[in-house]
Amino acid sequence: MKILKWGFIGCGEVTEKKSGPAFNEVAGSSVEAVMSRSERNARGYAERHKISKWYTDAQELIDDPDVNAIYIATPPSSHATFAIMAMKAGKPVYVEKPLAASYEDCVRINKVSEETKVPCFVAYYRRYLPYFQKVKSIIDNGVIGKVINVHIRFAVPPRDLDYEKADKLPWRLQPDIAGGGYFYDLAPHQLDLLQHIFGVIVEANGIYANRGKIYKAEDSVSACFKFETGMPGSGSWCFVAHESAKEDRIEIIGDMGLVSFSVFNYEPIVLHTSEGTQSITVPNPPYVQYPLIKNVIEHLQGLGVCTCTSVSATPVNWAMDRILGKF
Repeated sequence: MKILKWGFIGCGEVTEKKSGPAFNEVAGSSVEAVMSRSERNARGYAERHKISKWYTDAQELIDDPDVNAIYIATPPSSHATFAIMAMKAGKPVYVEKPLAASYEDCVRINKVSEETKVPCFVAYYRRYLPYFQKVKSIIDNGVIGKVINVHIRFAVPPRDLDYEKADKLPWRLQPDIAGGGYFYDLAPHQLDLLQHIFGVIVEANGIYANRGKIYKAEDSVSACFKFETGMPGSGSWCFVAHESAKEDRIEIIGDMGLVSFSVFNYEPIVLHTSEGTQSITVPNPPYVQYPLIKNVIEHLQGLGVCTCTSVSATPVNWAMDRILGKF
């Protein structure tokens, strides 16, 4: 069995519980080193998680001979740079979502992965969670019949941090770093799930605006799109809504019923058919990225195949860039 020794580029909030510990839970895998531009953050993370090495320079971590795989958990604007550095060093990559801050950067990553023959995987872990696999099985088994349409509805109030001065705003609200506002951070999970179930989105258009005037990034988005099967879909996102409008819901409409579910709250799946209404609760593992990370590691060990690659992740960026009018 190939032993994988991971180096983390970035050790922020997502690595504390969602992803980081999972790398040590899989046989033949461990975390060897972490990197942050902040010495305090790198050292602190390494000490908390009992990791032997820490760096403040990404190239030094990539060049570490004891590190043979790289996890990139930085803001999206640097994903392409670090992924390409790692692949050119011959080290496979697992990148946080979205794959990059633009469709063009995704294409660059895919080109280098193809040229170097080094794989690049993306953290669309919701594909692998039991909750969403249950939704997919309902669709695949024809429980609601032929699917006719799908709609995303998402609305949340602004956070206290959203009112900070421009130079102190969360990176998710800085388009040069994140690719857009909260839409570019949250919509990827929703769009990837739908493409995982229904195939690639081949047409997408959107209207976006800044209605709250709290920050400069878009805060309200409406979109329509079409999957490769010809099925239409739509979505609406509002990140400056009143508390009373708060919602996290996707509705999939079939000719024999409807299934609705949340993406971020994991509220019970609701199934409506001629037989009545059913509420389905599906628990997820404590480390939500564990199922995907396990699949990635087994792929690299030659024990399985992981399809959550940079190529499969790229259509999400294409759709978002089309919705936000980037091209």
